[in-house]
Order: sequence, then C-alpha cells, then structure tokens
Amino acid sequence: MPMLILVKGKVFDVTGNTAYSPKGSYHVFTGKDASRALALSSLKPEDCRPEWEDLEDKDKKVLDDWMTFFSKRYNVVGQVQGASNL
Repeated sequence: MPMLILVKGKVFDVTGNTAYSPKGSYHVFTGKDASRALALSSLKPEDCRPEWEDLEDKDKKVLDDWMTFFSKRYNVVGQVQGASNL
C-alpha cells in the first residue's frame, strides 16, 4: 500500500522511506495533510491539518522550505481539487 503525504494541496508518494512507515518517526504525517505540522515543526497529530494561511511569515517560510524538499525528493501523485493554499 502506498504511503502518501499531503503538503499545500499536493499529494506526495513517500513509499519506501521507512521514516513514514508505521514504526517511523514521521508516521504521524502519513495519510494526512501535514502542511501546518511541517510549518510548525510539530509531530503532534492535532497539527496535521491543511490550515496554514494564519501562520506567521517565519512559519510560512519553513513550510515553503518543506515544500521544496518534498518536491525535489518525492513524486507528486495527485492534487487536492479546489485547494486554495497552493
């Protein structure tokens, strides 16, 4: 089964990276929108949600850096239709 993460409306396939597997340190992100959690450098399940527009500029920069990281490392396999936060 593929392991997927959603960041700023894009779906990334992180299958093969054990950090996102059930026993991995980043499993909290798997199958969820990790945008806010990544921006806040949080591993809390409650931070795995799509709302990030209300964050401070420094946190938005962190999210942009994560978006660049994921874009370079993983394949985009989908996009959330109607996502306004791309």
